[in-house]
Amino acid sequence: MTTTAYRSPWVDDEIVALKDMATEFFRTEALPHRERWEKQRRVDREFWLRAGELGLLCASVPEQYGGGGGTLAHDFAIFQAQAACTESGFGNQVHSGLVARYLLEYGSEEQKLRWLPKMASGEFIGAIAMTEPGGGSDLMALRTTAIRDGDHYRLNGSKTFISNGSQADLFVLVVKTDPHAGAKGFSLLVLETADAPGFHVSRVLSKIGMAAQDTSELFFDDIPVPVGNLLGEEGKGYSYAKRQLAHERLLIADWGAAVIETAVAETVRYTKERNAFGAPLFDMQHTRFELAECAALARVARVFVDDCIQRHLRDELDDVSASMAKAWVTERQCQVIDRCLQLFGGYGYMLEYPIARMFADARPQRIYAGATEVMRELIARSL
Repeated sequence: MTTTAYRSPWVDDEIVALKDMATEFFRTEALPHRERWEKQRRVDREFWLRAGELGLLCASVPEQYGGGGGTLAHDFAIFQAQAACTESGFGNQVHSGLVARYLLEYGSEEQKLRWLPKMASGEFIGAIAMTEPGGGSDLMALRTTAIRDGDHYRLNGSKTFISNGSQADLFVLVVKTDPHAGAKGFSLLVLETADAPGFHVSRVLSKIGMAAQDTSELFFDDIPVPVGNLLGEEGKGYSYAKRQLAHERLLIADWGAAVIETAVAETVRYTKERNAFGAPLFDMQHTRFELAECAALARVARVFVDDCIQRHLRDELDDVSASMAKAWVTERQCQVIDRCLQLFGGYGYMLEYPIARMFADARPQRIYAGATEVMRELIARSL
């Protein structure tokens, strides 16, 4: 298939080898457990440790902090391998792609040495907690507070839709340290759950798709958090979070592009094997035209995302381009998968077929890290 012949310009032989290794890992050590993980609504802790042993956690973290010593390209390769295998339960995008990045960007040397090696090994699972009940994409509606009390902050509030929430050993929290200072009252605070009386996971949420992913609702009841767990400067949390959103949105766009490519490849394979009216389904003109259009959309998505990745690797990615990529690719992801599922007929609705899982898993892509409507508003403001 022509879409597989394209090679991203930021990919070299080392990245190809890493992606191949990660793909084999997910196929052999994740997919056989998927149904069990979906029932328990979390990935086994042992799987995290195994991923750490193979260097699939925190690949872009410097070796001095226990990481792989690679670049963001290494992270993207691992995330793409997971997406291509349709394994949506493992929360490494959040763990390695977001939490580790926050610690690297804003953490002190002591904080990096304290937390990153445990994250790289899988001993610690990381999560980031921004969203609150009733808040959605509106970060300014945040109400969770962390008020200074001597050498501690007193943490109170709640968070929801938190990936890795029930298993996390370490949270990067966006909180209000000064409730009366507007955007200048936000800070980032790191919470270690093992030393957190008053921390409570109220429930692991049931979702339409991504059933194996641990997505939780959290409560904080007057938890004392050491002042030494402040990440960066007090009052800079809002600007820190906004600065990382372009990176987060590119992660989501790249995942979407990888899933689109997989959906098209799976559908081409199925339609060539499935006979209808005495001939392969692929031989019907409508099928061929549908897949031709989907293949073109897959290529456009990949090239668009690759351009953003190259700019990001040069530290030149702007917020508007990341918002464009996130909005356009995730919308196309849902559309292409829907068109591909139709070509599977009734089997497309059966969860034993990857296309059905892709269909259910794709829907939140248009919502988290800023809904499509928010992305369009940000884009429009730049025009």
